[in-house]
Amino acid sequence: MKIICVGRNYVDHIAELNNERPEAPVLFIKPDTALLSKEFPFVIPDFSQDIHYEAEVVVKINKVGKYIEPKFAHKYYDQLSIGIDFTARDLQSKLKEKGLPWEKAKAFDNSAFVGDFLPKTTVASMEEISFSLMQNGSVVQQATTAQMIWKVDELIAEISKYFTLKTGDLIFTGTPAGVGKVNPGDLLTGFFGEEKVFDLIVK
Repeated sequence: MKIICVGRNYVDHIAELNNERPEAPVLFIKPDTALLSKEFPFVIPDFSQDIHYEAEVVVKINKVGKYIEPKFAHKYYDQLSIGIDFTARDLQSKLKEKGLPWEKAKAFDNSAFVGDFLPKTTVASMEEISFSLMQNGSVVQQATTAQMIWKVDELIAEISKYFTLKTGDLIFTGTPAGVGKVNPGDLLTGFFGEEKVFDLIVK
């Protein structure tokens, strides 16, 4: 199992980090060791003083695929959820300044968390999924998939050009504006539409 993440897929998030809008999806991978088990809290690692939450729609791949055409991409997933791509923002900034890879800031142990999965049949359209993240009871991120630059099926087609997708792979589809720092004692709550899919304690 691997985790494929999409960066800069919401215009408002690109603006808040002063990044350039890409001409193609920005892709990076987290290893299976990045996936945080639901039984555990998220523990802030000692190598960063600025860990950010990034809430995203997550798609679980249900069969092997390579060079998938967009019109067939919908056949390669049937479960969806909301997850968090934890980012060591201070470390990422230093790496970006030097033109170095992001792995230390993005792919560290327990840097990916996913809530309960829901059947794709529960949504009327993949382009109308609303989701939100609360931090200690206050909404900090809220968006719909209609705001994505590249939609889910387009992402699957693009990703499968470079990486063979396998059963159980997870695709994090990008985060909207509102990312921010987590602190010990925080409670992060994710919503897929009106349905709560996770509570996560930060330590």
